[in-house]
Amino acid sequence: MDITELEKEISGYIGRILRENFGRGPGNVFCTISRPFVSIYITNFLSPMENTLISNKQSVYVQKTRDLMMETLEEQIKSFIQINTKDEIKEFYYDWNLEAKSGMFLFVFKNDRPYNFKDFNNKELIERETVELSMEIQKAPEETYCKLLNERTLVIVRHGILISLEKEFIQLGFQETLKIAKRNLEKKVINDHRNAYEIYLNADISDYFVDWNFDQDKSYTLFVLRP
Repeated sequence: MDITELEKEISGYIGRILRENFGRGPGNVFCTISRPFVSIYITNFLSPMENTLISNKQSVYVQKTRDLMMETLEEQIKSFIQINTKDEIKEFYYDWNLEAKSGMFLFVFKNDRPYNFKDFNNKELIERETVELSMEIQKAPEETYCKLLNERTLVIVRHGILISLEKEFIQLGFQETLKIAKRNLEKKVINDHRNAYEIYLNADISDYFVDWNFDQDKSYTLFVLRP
């Protein structure tokens, strides 16, 4: 099976499993395989009940419900991708843009080191902008690197970004609360830096997502681009 057929197969599977478990499937699912990543971009995905909660300014409950559901679905989705790609997945990230009714899944195969990431125009400037963004929120990352999966998808990876206070919250068991707070704050700051990113990328940013692996002190940001 070639890459294009495999991407279609994974997209179809994601659409079916979301429909079965959420009661409503997404409008579109776009899968991109660019090792070491498999990215899934989901559009027009919001149930009537979720829409009611958001309208009543209860989006936190929607996030928490989806977090619980994704804990259940994670292994099923990973198994499907591993069987079809014949490669082992070591990490899984996801995020939602509830206002835009969109979402992102990002799977990372075993080898995710930066030497696999090819250069592209303004790559260093994008990484420098990301360091500046991180410093506004917490501190400069120990490592920052990025990869264009295709002309519409950029992944930015940061290692070593947690400050001592955040680590203490994690130690006390407040991972979920910390993630929700960090996600809201970081998206506001990304929006402040949006113009700079768009100039460097020579593209509009139509959507963006962020997630963390607190145990590994690592973060992934995904931009959906409109060249």
